[in-house]
Amino acid sequence: MLELHSITVRFGPVAALDDVNLTVPDRSTLALIGPSGSGKSTLLRVIAGLEHPQAGDTRWDGESILKVPPHRRGFGMMFQDYALFPHRTVSQNVAFGLRMKRFDGDELAARTKASLDLVGLAGYATRSVGTLSGGEQQRVALARTLAPEPRLVLLDEPLGALDRSLRERLIEDMRDIFEAVSATALYVTHDREEAFTIADRVAVIDRGRIIAEGTPEEIWYRPTTARAAELIGLENRLSAKDLASLGLRGPASALDSAVLPPGAINLSTDGTPNSTVVRVRFRGGGYRVAVKMDGGSLLIASTDGRLAEGTRVRASVDPSRLSRFGE
Repeated sequence: MLELHSITVRFGPVAALDDVNLTVPDRSTLALIGPSGSGKSTLLRVIAGLEHPQAGDTRWDGESILKVPPHRRGFGMMFQDYALFPHRTVSQNVAFGLRMKRFDGDELAARTKASLDLVGLAGYATRSVGTLSGGEQQRVALARTLAPEPRLVLLDEPLGALDRSLRERLIEDMRDIFEAVSATALYVTHDREEAFTIADRVAVIDRGRIIAEGTPEEIWYRPTTARAAELIGLENRLSAKDLASLGLRGPASALDSAVLPPGAINLSTDGTPNSTVVRVRFRGGGYRVAVKMDGGSLLIASTDGRLAEGTRVRASVDPSRLSRFGE
């Protein structure tokens, strides 16, 4: 189990990481999501041993590894650019990490083959890396990372260079692969869908601080701060006036704003209208609809059926899906 305790990294006056506490349990995947410059990659470098914190401790199974050099931590790291050797074959690329760990002979060959089979590249052993597609190269890089059976897998935006359809397919495959080998993994990304698909737990980082952590469902349905909600794409930020216009009343200690996901908004052509459809976009399997409330607020809803722009509708909200904040 990986544990980070009060990790702080400063570059001059700027705190790239500020008192970060995080745990990655054995045989689980934690996704770290945040905007550019939030400290994601710096945190990964601290865990890998490539960056030394000014304060705090990094522990594995309760023991500090701060002074353990990177090559002795037993961690595997996969980058966005894959860092493959173009002049070597697929099997030679996968075997490279194994040779560094002193594997040879039959065991080297067996582990190389097993790793390629695991990522769906059986029969690719003698292919040149240069002849592979981006998705196939990603699988080679993953096979090379997993072949030595690292006790922790670190992945830094590994699918960032691929197109969306390929990313969606590969992220599902990666989750299955991690489960098959009981991997412990930390997956860094700025993409919410990647994070939610691959992870058992998600942590949101902003300006060097962890501002939310929980299961994907908890992060989406019950974000702990308005900033965390904003970073995962919950666009519907409602003021106290908006809430009142929707017939929602807060408790005695009413907070002044709230957020909710698009799926929590119902649009109906029945009843007294309170909003107008201003934009409709098809998103495959459903529609993303922007409606302007009569009070002036803009809401984003998800619908199964298409609504014409200009249609008067009644917007209502599932109050159980509402997250209130005092900021």
